[in-house]
Amino acid sequence: MVRRYRVTVAGQTYEVEVEELGSGGAAVRSAERVAPQAAPAAASSSYAAPAAAAAHTAPEHAARPAARGGIVSSPLPGKVLAVRAQVGQKVKRGDLLLVIEAMKMENEIFAGEAGTVRKVHVTSGQSVETGDPLAELAPGD
Repeated sequence: MVRRYRVTVAGQTYEVEVEELGSGGAAVRSAERVAPQAAPAAASSSYAAPAAAAAHTAPEHAARPAARGGIVSSPLPGKVLAVRAQVGQKVKRGDLLLVIEAMKMENEIFAGEAGTVRKVHVTSGQSVETGDPLAELAPGD
């Protein structure tokens, strides 16, 4: 049986088709982005969120940090698995800075702008909450 869901992930709305495989399993059949003016419908199944997350693999769909004045903040609570950025490192928009584990999922945190890593506020194994500062970037090329 194929079911269609409309889900919103990180502010982006997608229509997802999920095919039930039996024995409680499901597979994503397709996922396409919906025009921004479309209102998200409430998902009525536990299949909707994992299916949408599985359909996104490009960095633009990964967890995005909140940037305010060069500070990269945690977009979700979790545990820092890896710190890839080092003080003094030049980064481009989209470069991997950190990996945070939340609910047994690895969430990659990318640079939202080009610059130089001025400071790293966290270490591997540290717990963070939403909004906690992770790193600071000085603007640059």
